[in-house]
Amino acid sequence: MTTQPIEKESTSFQWTAHLELFAALLSGLLIAIAWSIGKSGMENASIILYIIAFLIGGFAKAKEGIEETIKDKQLNVEMLMVFAAIGSAVIGYWAEGAILIFIFAVSGALETYTLNKSHKEISALMGMQPEVAWLIDAEGAVSQVSTDSLSVGSLLLVKPGERIPVDGIIVSGMTSVDMSAINGESVPVSRGEGDELFAGTVNMSGAIQMKMTKPSSETLFQKIIQLVQNAQSEKSPSQQFIERFEGTYVKVVIATVLIMMVLPHFLFGWDWTTTFYRAIVLLVVASPCALVASIMPATLAAVSNGAKRGVLFKGGLHLEHVGSLKAIAFDKTGTLTTGKPIVTDFIVRNGKDPQEVLALLAAIESQSNHPLAMAITKYAVEQGVQIPRAPHIEDVPGYGIRAFVGADEFLVGNPRFVGEDAVHGFKEDVAKKLAGEGKTVIYMKDQEGIVACAALRDTLRPEAAEAIRDLKQLGISPIMLTGDNQLTASAIAKEAGVEKYVSECLPERKVEEIKQLLNEYGTVGMVGDGINDAPALATATSGIAMGDGTDVALETADVVLMQNDLNRLAYAVKLSRKMQRIVKQNVFFSISVIVVLILSNFMQVVDLPLGVIGHEGSTILVILNGLRMLNPMNKS
Repeated sequence: MTTQPIEKESTSFQWTAHLELFAALLSGLLIAIAWSIGKSGMENASIILYIIAFLIGGFAKAKEGIEETIKDKQLNVEMLMVFAAIGSAVIGYWAEGAILIFIFAVSGALETYTLNKSHKEISALMGMQPEVAWLIDAEGAVSQVSTDSLSVGSLLLVKPGERIPVDGIIVSGMTSVDMSAINGESVPVSRGEGDELFAGTVNMSGAIQMKMTKPSSETLFQKIIQLVQNAQSEKSPSQQFIERFEGTYVKVVIATVLIMMVLPHFLFGWDWTTTFYRAIVLLVVASPCALVASIMPATLAAVSNGAKRGVLFKGGLHLEHVGSLKAIAFDKTGTLTTGKPIVTDFIVRNGKDPQEVLALLAAIESQSNHPLAMAITKYAVEQGVQIPRAPHIEDVPGYGIRAFVGADEFLVGNPRFVGEDAVHGFKEDVAKKLAGEGKTVIYMKDQEGIVACAALRDTLRPEAAEAIRDLKQLGISPIMLTGDNQLTASAIAKEAGVEKYVSECLPERKVEEIKQLLNEYGTVGMVGDGINDAPALATATSGIAMGDGTDVALETADVVLMQNDLNRLAYAVKLSRKMQRIVKQNVFFSISVIVVLILSNFMQVVDLPLGVIGHEGSTILVILNGLRMLNPMNKS
């Protein structure tokens, strides 16, 4: 399976959206020219331009309306707008009909542009799936083959720096594995014989042999892709409500217009000319132009407001959802935390100079590209330590580094490498205290025992605690979901002010937790930055990605925090809630005007020109009210 068809489809959608918008703008220009020359007495030329504007601006929506009518076997709002515009033209009001088409065409083009952001994230995921693997045959010969040709039980070689091609277990060798594609955690994990491996993760150090345990179509990575596809194919409750409302609205208007074309003649004694005229006026004033304008300008203004302040909404529906969230789940690494481990404690043996010990440790670690080693080296530089010439080292995959300084040997690594007993005896078992704080500890040992230990931890974002407090004040419950262990999760959750958290969450578990939260709260947001977060982002009511997250997270999410500032979450919620208030005001006002115009038409109080003025006037008022969303809001 390749990503090319998906990419072509996405490109096609983008071109379609641009063409629709261009056609709408061109029809608007033609309307302006037609109105101008019509004022000069060139009526025939003006009508011709109006007709051209009708055809250019209304083609896309009319085509969509006709196709959906045939498919669903019922009329829709697109057809109602077309009928209203044609009705205006029939009774000689070309400008009004063209304007209705223009407004609807613009809103349709913008809707197409925002809703057709499809499948790009699936392409990104597929691009990370290994397509080849090193197969070891019965004679021990190694050859490169396609992962699709592998079968369960195949023996594979995975070299340092390569992605694990399939799910399986290690049968020979030790290594460190970057699991961030699966659990989102920045610290690689040690893996040895019998340990499980997942496709898409990265073998960082030692060469290993593994046995394939699952078909390539059933790997955990493939399941992530399927979860994203399934979650995105499900219709939201809001979409279903809009579809039901659309069908009902059109049926009521069409039925009423048809009745108005006949019943008043017999019931009230109107002549046929008056009856037909009033029916056409009804079709015009009942058109949903004002209703469309009630939502779109406010939505676009709110989206623009958010974009200027570092919050990108991928459409009005997502903007609406954010304001209704009752709970927000957070990934830990790269979301609540910086995603980069730093040294929090450096403890040395009594009688040793901390600066000299740190210099030696940094000299050893400077030769490794392991994230923890890089963090220790950076810490030494920040402490002003002069790092000496790097000693000779031997990498021991899965454990640490063996270094030789003259005749002295030093071991740098985890407790299994330097000795559990030595670790527990160092500084009254300070390792236990540090581990209880959710920290990863690296030890350096010489012939006499532990020389020093460095504790590292992924640190909380500076604004995280404040952002959590702001969300609580808005009535939103924060929850942390992380692939990290219980101790680390507990420490970070306490520091951030999050009472509820779930540790050791793989992607499937995160999706299950989001579904449970949806059952409990009704509307739930998910904030994440990694590939492993993509299924949960797609499953949540609102998926929210950090701006420096992976492409998959950004494409899957409905909202993106472009400046990685968690404080923008509360701003986004308040922006959404303000927009919903304005939309409700606009909808109530526009429906009230339509009802008044319909009743006035029935009572023969309003003629078509006054009906158009009332209809278009209400549209202008709701647009102006919606543009209030451009104003920045106070943080409080």
